Amino acid sequence: MKRGRKTNEANSSSSEETTEKESKRHKVIDEKTIVVQSPDWANLLQDIILQVFQYLPLLDRAHASQVCRSWNQVFHMPDLWRCFEFELNQPATSYLRATHPELIKQIIKRHSNHLQYVSFKVVDSSKESAEAACDILSQLVNCSLKTLGLISTARPSFMDLPKSHFISALTVVFVNSKSLSSLKIDDTPVDDPSLKVLVANNSDTLKLLKMSSCPHVSPAGILCVADQCHGLRELALNYHLLSDELLLALSSEKHVRLEHLRIDVVSENPGQTQFHTIQKSSWDAFIKHSPKVNLVMYFFLYEEEFDPFFRYEIPVTHLYFGRSVSKDVLGRVGMTCPRLVELVVCANGLRPLDEELIRIAERCKYLSAVGLGECEVSCSAFVEFVKMCGGRLSQLSIMEEVLIPDQKYSLEQIHWEVSKHLGRVWFPDMMPTW
Repeated sequence: MKRGRKTNEANSSSSEETTEKESKRHKVIDEKTIVVQSPDWANLLQDIILQVFQYLPLLDRAHASQVCRSWNQVFHMPDLWRCFEFELNQPATSYLRATHPELIKQIIKRHSNHLQYVSFKVVDSSKESAEAACDILSQLVNCSLKTLGLISTARPSFMDLPKSHFISALTVVFVNSKSLSSLKIDDTPVDDPSLKVLVANNSDTLKLLKMSSCPHVSPAGILCVADQCHGLRELALNYHLLSDELLLALSSEKHVRLEHLRIDVVSENPGQTQFHTIQKSSWDAFIKHSPKVNLVMYFFLYEEEFDPFFRYEIPVTHLYFGRSVSKDVLGRVGMTCPRLVELVVCANGLRPLDEELIRIAERCKYLSAVGLGECEVSCSAFVEFVKMCGGRLSQLSIMEEVLIPDQKYSLEQIHWEVSKHLGRVWFPDMMPTW
């Protein structure tokens, strides 16, 4: 009997252990099941949802806000509407996805007092898209914008509008912002009187002004901005707006040191544009006041139009030639641009640039980035150029077709030789990287 009782107790104990193991096993399985369950998107932290929403186009944001209550709350958070880019185009004339103007108007009506960094991008050349942008712009009455960008990626767009319509819409923003610090306007009919309104309401806060292809603005208009906006640190404009008076205004004691000046020198029709000359004394005064300024110049000229340029020393730091440029001009660059840091030549012709590159290496002691496209340079001259510049060449983008083998180096040998002088592995490019 005792033995039977012990046997029963042993069986009972064994059964309990088995049951306990089974429950533990099921518990583990349940835990594993919990781990692999789908995440509860509604309970994501709002900060995470906010970051995701900031990358979504406006229409996608609106759709996402309908997923659940938590996402809808994020959709109405002020932080989501501080920065926004409106893309406008007509579906009938463009395959690009755009936001319906009516949806944009609803957003502005609800969140206009939160908007601070706004850009309008018209991605087709239709007049209707530009008109929609102006209508939206005129509604920004309750905004206190810090950044405004008006960009047309397809011409003529804004330029097709009645000038008064565009100016009245833009003036609404200038008058109501009061704290505008950055303004970027490309291919628009902005004019001198509207710039005066900008200065009258934002002179203490404006730090960046970028104007490209604004034919109704005169040198006097841009001079008014420089005279009154003493905190201006970055300026980008077409060459026809650059004047000796402007450089001297930017060099006055009451003006802060300019950090970045970009000049676009553009000619649409060869021989029809007359380019004036800036006096060396004006450049000297400008550099004396702002010795660390980056002076960036983009040239889109025809060869016969370069005559007024590079005749005396010019403090350019970054130089880009978008069209073919002659050996003579590049030779003058080596003689007149001692502050040059970056040089990009997209095309030159069939005459080797050996002497010109050597001269640039000798005279431009700060040169650290070079890009050459449709040019020709002998392998020996190129190796000598790299040897003279040494390790300071942090960027060297040279198309393989540029290098011409000679008696000293073949294309296979130049890779090793250039790498040796640069102190890192280097190969010529198969396609342009600029």
